[in-house]
Amino acid sequence: MSTAPSNQAPCIGIIANPVSARDIRRIVANAGNLQITDRVSMLLRVLGAAGSVGVGRALMMPDNGGVSAMLIRAMAREHELQHAFPKLEFLDMAPTTTVNDTFKAARMLMDAGVKVIVVLGGDGTHRAVVRECRNIPIAGMSTGTNNAFPELREPTITGLAVGLYATGQFSAAQALVRNKLLEVSINEGERRDIALVDTVISSDRFIGSRALWKMDSLSAVYLSFAEPQALGLSSIGGLLQPVSRQAPGGLAIHLSDDPALRRLQLMAPIAPGMVRPVGIARWETMPANQPFMVAQRAGVVALDGERELTFDSGDRVQITLREDAFPTVDVAACLQLAADKGLFRHFSQQP
Repeated sequence: MSTAPSNQAPCIGIIANPVSARDIRRIVANAGNLQITDRVSMLLRVLGAAGSVGVGRALMMPDNGGVSAMLIRAMAREHELQHAFPKLEFLDMAPTTTVNDTFKAARMLMDAGVKVIVVLGGDGTHRAVVRECRNIPIAGMSTGTNNAFPELREPTITGLAVGLYATGQFSAAQALVRNKLLEVSINEGERRDIALVDTVISSDRFIGSRALWKMDSLSAVYLSFAEPQALGLSSIGGLLQPVSRQAPGGLAIHLSDDPALRRLQLMAPIAPGMVRPVGIARWETMPANQPFMVAQRAGVVALDGERELTFDSGDRVQITLREDAFPTVDVAACLQLAADKGLFRHFSQQP
């Protein structure tokens, strides 16, 4: 199947994780779990809105979880209602229902030259897309557990903003915003990875269950931004010393339950329905491009809430904040500009 976008049809990419929000936090914290029908409904709204402003083609990651198959059937029914859907095609890849699907799909969409990638998933899915293609703008929609990075927004509005940018009605300077991230390096780059929101150091020696939800093993939290209304580990920083998405710098927090080291105790919503005390030893701002050395001798590095990298005594672990690291579609700015320009006004002809 060809994945080269047509010159006549503005093309967007879609990566929809069919299994986001199914980690252990769904059980221990009563977290929600979007059904396949809910994910398909979100995609229909995005595609219908994007098509209404001129997007003619969409390339999507296939899956074995039922999203692709149900979306095809739903679009066939919706066409009878004369919705302006783009032509939907699927990437020529065999899905494995692992994060490797997201990695591969992101690379294929980048090679296909899509203007923007719409992502349905949690923080981990968005991180995987950014890791593979930092130069392609993404428009995130939250379907995960904690979701500190993707904003909660009606998919129709996201689809309109994506369409206005993808069709060239807005420039990159008008439609996009640049974001911070955290780079993790072990032994001067022997192993590398990124986090969009938080990098957490745990004393656990094995990855095991990937999602973090217990506080007693955590020693440090590094944050690219920290919003007071956030849910998850970034809420610790958000309620301690907020840092906005667009503000310079980040925040490093050192944790301890030892009364001799603990400066204060903070109540934080670390997972859905779970507000827990967190012992804070100290905290400091993170200037951009300044490496922070991890003091703990061995353990696990968790990226955006999931255990990813183990390290042993003698390994050198560094966390560095990078600014202006990758673009996202500024949905609110796009719709404001559309209103200012009157793009949705269609005056009736006078007799």
